[in-house]
Amino acid sequence: MNRDTRTKLIAAGFGLGAVVLMIVSALDGRDEETASADASAVLATIGDEELTEAEFEAFLRFKRVSLRSDEQSERVLGELVEREALAQAIEAHGDLDTALLEAELREFRKEQLISRYFDRFLRTAVTDESIRNYYETHADEFEDRKVHVAHVLVRTNRRMTEEERQAALTKAREAYAKLQAGEPFAAVAAEYSEDRVTAQRGGDLGWVREGTISPRFSERAFALEQGGVAEPFETPFGYHVLTVLEAPQTVRRPLEAVQADIRARLRQEAKEAEVERLRGLVETEVSEEGSAPTSAQAAPSLAESAEADEQAEEG
Repeated sequence: MNRDTRTKLIAAGFGLGAVVLMIVSALDGRDEETASADASAVLATIGDEELTEAEFEAFLRFKRVSLRSDEQSERVLGELVEREALAQAIEAHGDLDTALLEAELREFRKEQLISRYFDRFLRTAVTDESIRNYYETHADEFEDRKVHVAHVLVRTNRRMTEEERQAALTKAREAYAKLQAGEPFAAVAAEYSEDRVTAQRGGDLGWVREGTISPRFSERAFALEQGGVAEPFETPFGYHVLTVLEAPQTVRRPLEAVQADIRARLRQEAKEAEVERLRGLVETEVSEEGSAPTSAQAAPSLAESAEADEQAEEG
């Protein structure tokens, strides 16, 4: 009985689990010449085939199973023995398209090779030093402008009638007129603002980062001089009367806050460069005669396989 075919039958029928016995050994540099005596110890005999300790350990690594007790070890071993027995029975008596199975498993092996290679490659592709270097040489990417503002808000919503909306604008204009007449902003905010949280502290919104709240709000806030008051303007929240309490500042986000984003960016760049390097190692030619079949689902590209593996790892 052909052992490779039997292993592939196990994989196809029951989740591709046993096919990794061959793949993992190859990728980890394990072969029959370097395997220890313990690794070749026979754990079970199924039909005329033996299941070794090395194969069992490879199965555990593939499934990411950490054995915590003898009972769990026996249960997992029992599952593997059952798969082996079923595969032997199917090969001997089942009606299965083995040619199609062989093709599918060849593709599976390619995916595993790509996946495991990039998993190992990306572990060391980006260092803490390279992250710090990127942070220092791209400082402008991590700078934010912020301004300390206070506002009076008269709320509006899409359900309002035109008459109700006009009344809201009139109220905002009244607040603006009082400010122009010299009344303290905090007093006007307490009287007119419908933002209950900020009205209690004189309309103070604190330091607002550029681009937050709304584009129009940012535009007005960063255009004002300190102490200036903007005429009523509308955002999705309603009509605002705005003043600048402290002039805009530019602050740099700390490395700790952005290093995850930098790492992801550098990993992506490193992966794309490595994909191109690997592609250049193999000469390829696509025949101009005929065309690829359209009925079968397209297999993922090298980059797509690596991307899927990275997303699974991060998830």
